[in-house]
Amino acid sequence: MINGRHLYSLLAVLLLVGQSLAQTKHAPGTELPIRRAEDKITIDGRLEEAAWKSAAVATDFFLNYPADTTLARFQTEARMAYDDHNLYVSFVCHDDGSPNIVQSLRRDFDYTGNDNVSVMIGPYNDGINGFFFALTPEGVQMEGTVAAGGREPDNYNSSWDNKWYSEVTKEADRWTAEVRIPFKSFRYKNGLDTWNVTFVRYDRKRNSVSSWIATPIQLIPNSFAYSGKLKWDAPPPEQSLNVSLIPYVAGGTAADHTVNPEKKSTDLEAGFDAKIGVTPSLNLDLTVNPDFSQVEVDRQIINLTRFEFRFPERRQFFLENSDLFDRVGWPDARPFFSRRVGLVQDTSGTLRKVPIAYGARLSGSLSPKWRTSILHMRTKETASLGLPDQTYTAVAVSRNFWKQSNVQFTYVEKLSVGDNLSDSSKYFHPSLWEEKVAGTTTNKVLNTYNRTATVDLDLLSADNSWYGSVYASKSFDAFASDDNVTGGGFVQYTKRTLQFFVMHTFIQENYNAEPGFVPSRGVYPGVRNSAMAINRPIYPKSKKIVKITPLADLNLSSIPSGTVTDRTAGLGLNFDFLNTGFINLRYNHTFTELTNEFNPINPDKYTTFKPGEQYTWNTVLATFNSDQRKLTRYSFGTSPGSFYNGTNLYLFGELSYRYQPFGSVSLRLDYYDVKLPGNYGAEQLFIASPRFDLTFTDKIFLTTFIQYNTLADNVNLNARLQWRYKPASDFFLVYTENYLPGSLTSKNYSLVFKFTYWLNI
Repeated sequence: MINGRHLYSLLAVLLLVGQSLAQTKHAPGTELPIRRAEDKITIDGRLEEAAWKSAAVATDFFLNYPADTTLARFQTEARMAYDDHNLYVSFVCHDDGSPNIVQSLRRDFDYTGNDNVSVMIGPYNDGINGFFFALTPEGVQMEGTVAAGGREPDNYNSSWDNKWYSEVTKEADRWTAEVRIPFKSFRYKNGLDTWNVTFVRYDRKRNSVSSWIATPIQLIPNSFAYSGKLKWDAPPPEQSLNVSLIPYVAGGTAADHTVNPEKKSTDLEAGFDAKIGVTPSLNLDLTVNPDFSQVEVDRQIINLTRFEFRFPERRQFFLENSDLFDRVGWPDARPFFSRRVGLVQDTSGTLRKVPIAYGARLSGSLSPKWRTSILHMRTKETASLGLPDQTYTAVAVSRNFWKQSNVQFTYVEKLSVGDNLSDSSKYFHPSLWEEKVAGTTTNKVLNTYNRTATVDLDLLSADNSWYGSVYASKSFDAFASDDNVTGGGFVQYTKRTLQFFVMHTFIQENYNAEPGFVPSRGVYPGVRNSAMAINRPIYPKSKKIVKITPLADLNLSSIPSGTVTDRTAGLGLNFDFLNTGFINLRYNHTFTELTNEFNPINPDKYTTFKPGEQYTWNTVLATFNSDQRKLTRYSFGTSPGSFYNGTNLYLFGELSYRYQPFGSVSLRLDYYDVKLPGNYGAEQLFIASPRFDLTFTDKIFLTTFIQYNTLADNVNLNARLQWRYKPASDFFLVYTENYLPGSLTSKNYSLVFKFTYWLNI
């Protein structure tokens, strides 16, 4: 029996434990003091300097996944310091000595596929924008930008590149990282003595995520809504002149055997990029005769829909502060899409490069509430594609209010400043040309100018649970003065056990954003889109399953007459396992009434469906991913069902093996067995994509990517060698060749080298 004294003692102990846990569950806004380092800090992965011994410690990391109710089993300690030129960060990551998961030594690693620790800084203190720097236990670096508060995975862009320095040491029960980031390597506002900051530990081998600021399981722990405050003992040092020059020399040889089997061409060119810090938070980027030959190739897809597929932007010049343009409008009506600049699709569907003469971008923060980005680029006349000189201008001004909300005004303009070329029929994109009909003749005429003006309003609650957005955009060109508006909005609610999304947008028939992304243009005579989705995550008390998520969604499209042209209703059930695997199950019921002629396989070879024809079909989808921590991992799935007036069986899978940490080999297969009656087409289509990644050191990487595409009747080989001989300075050697699949006869090839050097002035 427990007497009164014992009961009192027990209650006191429980109270103390409860208070301790309450203190260690750091809330958003928790302060971390940062002090000037009086002595030199040597980056060697050993925290022996006096600055580290006296620095405040961010610890008591709380789990975000697979549960958000307890402290992390293996804790992390983070410290920060600074001097006149650098920001310093150190980490002590406690561990049990078992092998870490580090897939390779390649920079900008797969964040969720590797053990790593990271710091997120918001030097504008606006809760919206900032930078992240991450390290694996093998010392592999990753850095990038954070936009829109970091509330979604696509708000993080790891293609941003800059100079910083780090070292990692490992012991039996921990690994320690030491980081030096020059103040010149990122932008910040003068005079602020408080920044947003948080630290995140991704413990892949235990499939757990923990952070200094406790974050609910349904939200990303890297977001600024769940960050602390870095409190400076004095405002950060004001930057002096900050100029970086990045000259390059590139050259190579190429041949096109389909045009002239005997002719080879050689090329040698030079250009440069420059980064000029107009203020510590406002940057001017310049580029002259840019070359993007080193950019990784796109993964090919088989697109059986009526709509264009959007590939990501990887070219470095377009990335910093790109969120100001990337998030304008709506995914189906973006007024600006940077891949329209310097890249174009010809009538065969092949992506072709358009030479860029020069470009300039002024971007960053004007004040604690105002941000801007002004972009201007000029492309060169390309007679082979029927294109004159063209200029692209985009201006965005954003004003923050409340904690994470903002309103933005955006203006985009494209001008054809050269003469209209007669051979314009070689170039095709549905949003760039106006058809002129005279009798039975249809001509495509170059649009000499195109402009859009857009306003966006984003509203976000302080805890990221509510997110709403509305937008309106109008286009201007020589061919249409009315029915040229798009607009709409959505509301999203995210809680632990309930998440829903509702949206409605419209795109009028003549809305034309030539430098943008509007995949419905040319498909509908104007369209209204509505969608809703709801899911209810369940967290069972299980040693194998982390989460079960039932979900339902509905998507509707209609034309101005009110006719519903597309309707898809779906039900799903997802299982997330503690071992990093998952199973996704889904059923879709689809209806469509076509508004244009269309054949999903090849409209030039097979009979096309006609406008007004109606089709209904049902499909199921099952996907399985194995334990992604294993050296050998795999995923596969299938989606059988009806398809228009026939059937389609879709099979896909990927098998990969890694020789940690020196590289991996993988094979991806996508297979479609489309059977349509009569002359509508019956084809077995597939893409086989073997990939070889070798990381000889943390500075030398070789990637070889082969893609066999039966729809394009092509085999593509792309081999890319990169040597990072100094921070942010590289040598690239890229070989590309295309073959006829049957005989493997070469169609064309190119061998390119590129040498870049980053020079701080």
